Amino acid sequence: MVDGMSLTSYRTTFALDAATAGRLKKLAAQWHVSQAEVVRRAIEMAEKSADEERLDPVAMLEALHAQGNGLNQKVGDAY
Repeated sequence: MVDGMSLTSYRTTFALDAATAGRLKKLAAQWHVSQAEVVRRAIEMAEKSADEERLDPVAMLEALHAQGNGLNQKVGDAY
């Protein structure tokens, strides 16, 4: 990293609709960084968000049990 900016390793080209391109330019101006830095930050934020959203089956089962909405004894016995 040089002066808070990553060294360029890859170049890529992609097409954006006008609204997205405008949002990209606006964020770059607000944050006082390049458009590439906005994209890097957005990717990092999206990756962190995706990691947080990853479902843990054990945690889901524990939450289901904690809700107490499972079968009661009478219904279970009838089943």
